[in-house]
Amino acid sequence: MTDGPLDPSAQQSVTDVNNEKGIAALVHASGILLGFIVPLVVWLIKKDESAYLARNSAEALNFQITMLIAYCACMVLTVVLIGMLLLPLVWLFNLVLCIVAAVKTSNGEDYRYPMTIRLIK
Repeated sequence: MTDGPLDPSAQQSVTDVNNEKGIAALVHASGILLGFIVPLVVWLIKKDESAYLARNSAEALNFQITMLIAYCACMVLTVVLIGMLLLPLVWLFNLVLCIVAAVKTSNGEDYRYPMTIRLIK
């Protein structure tokens, strides 16, 4: 009897899945500081190679585009002073949901952000 897996390709696929989960978690977490740049790059590179990464990077990209629109609206609203109250709330919303999405995807689950404009399918 052997102690290791019989099929070396099975071990490779498990490693690939773990790598994809890690990349997906990084894509979601990168939205906290880098906005839409990392999700866009990963989506452009991996959309044809991995369905899991394509779904997660598109979801993160859609959310970060929505957050960019919200930040721009807050900046416009600073003229009437309400934007200064909304800007920290939008930032906190982005922070919390990016962390939740990173944790969910690191566990292998798909995460759909609430209140997101879905431009990328």
